[in-house]
Amino acid sequence: MMVKKLTRQGNSAALIMDRTLMQLMDIDGDSLVKITVENRRMIVEPLRDEEREKKFQGVMQKTGKKNAELFRRLAK
Repeated sequence: MMVKKLTRQGNSAALIMDRTLMQLMDIDGDSLVKITVENRRMIVEPLRDEEREKKFQGVMQKTGKKNAELFRRLAK
């Protein structure tokens, strides 16, 4: 068990994850994580490859729709 203190970050509070904790979770500073709250417990877990792929595809579709005209002009 680890005890951590929240750190002020502007108007928010941040939980600093040290290298040891990130190694235990097999994540790094660029990893995407999923956060859920159950019964006042915060659960932090790395996104599985399938979840990352689904999120990536969603971003690609949104970008494609938003910039469709621009992409058409660039393709000419």
